[in-house]
Amino acid sequence: MSEQTLFEKYGGFSKISRVVLAFYDTLLDSDDIGPFFDDIDMSRMVDHQTKFMASLLGGPASYSDNQLRQLHSHLPIEHSHFDELKVVLGETLEDHGFDTEDIGAVLQEFENRRKLIVD
Repeated sequence: MSEQTLFEKYGGFSKISRVVLAFYDTLLDSDDIGPFFDDIDMSRMVDHQTKFMASLLGGPASYSDNQLRQLHSHLPIEHSHFDELKVVLGETLEDHGFDTEDIGAVLQEFENRRKLIVD
């Protein structure tokens, strides 16, 4: 029997989409990060981010390194922005009942993609 993914453990897309919505509720209030989303179709963004988050948790959706690089290449994202995203993500996962060890695993997967997202 194969080991359960974090995606499966935490309820699949329905749970992940709730996590992503809470994540953006916090980010949109951020003075540093909120402006990145000023002219963005947030329903599309939430859909894409839900798929990305699912992939971080071992779920079926994924983005290639090239896709991640291209999607963020036009944005002036700095390490401080990425760090804030990472903190908000960790807090959001904790608020939604993720175990500390699992939060660490997700944040490591996120960190592994820093070089693709930061300008």
